[in-house]
Amino acid sequence: MSSNKEQRSAVFVILFALITILILYSSNSANEVFHYGSLQGRSHRPVNLKKWSITDGYVPILGNKTLPSRCHQCVIVSSSSHLLGTKLGPEIERAECTIRMNDAPTTGYSADVFFFTTYRVVAHSSVFRVLRSFFFFVNRTPETVFIFWGPPSKMQKPQGSLVRVIQWAGLVFFFFEAYAVSPGRMQQFDDLFRGETGKDREKSHSWLSTGWFTMVIAVELCDHVHVYGMVPPNYCSQRPRLQRMPYHYYEPKGPDECVTYIQNEHSRKGNHHRFITEKRVFSSWAQLYGITFSHPSWT
Repeated sequence: MSSNKEQRSAVFVILFALITILILYSSNSANEVFHYGSLQGRSHRPVNLKKWSITDGYVPILGNKTLPSRCHQCVIVSSSSHLLGTKLGPEIERAECTIRMNDAPTTGYSADVFFFTTYRVVAHSSVFRVLRSFFFFVNRTPETVFIFWGPPSKMQKPQGSLVRVIQWAGLVFFFFEAYAVSPGRMQQFDDLFRGETGKDREKSHSWLSTGWFTMVIAVELCDHVHVYGMVPPNYCSQRPRLQRMPYHYYEPKGPDECVTYIQNEHSRKGNHHRFITEKRVFSSWAQLYGITFSHPSWT
């Protein structure tokens, strides 16, 4: 009896390994949703992102302030598990402005990611997770500015508006400074994606990621941007086949990074993030906008 169980367990392990290999192999052999080549699908170069209007693009959720802008040197601290064990905290501490995404925590991870946060860019789908952990985010850096993004149907619908929920949080935390990406700017983000990829976001069943919004916002606000932990677009096709890296540094048992990227990139049913496509765009922006990457380094 026990030998049968052992055999079945061995079969499951082998099947899981084969499925993982097939998913990763598809990064080289499968037809991609976006046939990029050398970004030949893009249309003309869009308007310089540094000339986009900050006032028109980011609406104060509380009060009538204008989004604080212009940092000389910014760092984006990604949520990648590549940051674990790097001891980058002291280096990140030296940055003038630090940008984080969604509900990525710093408590317990400050040796690798530090804790100070100038801007936190939050997706509509992460609003409640961020508010549940709000005390931990602002306890050490109450001056953090929150930038929430989402389609108007989610952010401003008459019943259960996420903007209303965020406003209620502001009544509890009087120092809470929050902005929402305006509907007009949301359309600009879509137009930018179409201009860079030659693909209509809605028709290609794509959702822009928080990383996309964060990168554009950083380019708007900062003279120079350094990104920690974001892998280059060709990373998953070169990674050792069975090496596993969690998608988030704070979820060690969460989904594998490359499996997540590749499944989203190739999926045709439903709406998906096109992570690899976005990274190719970021690579094309690196020299234009003074963006650098490390841990891992992009070549």
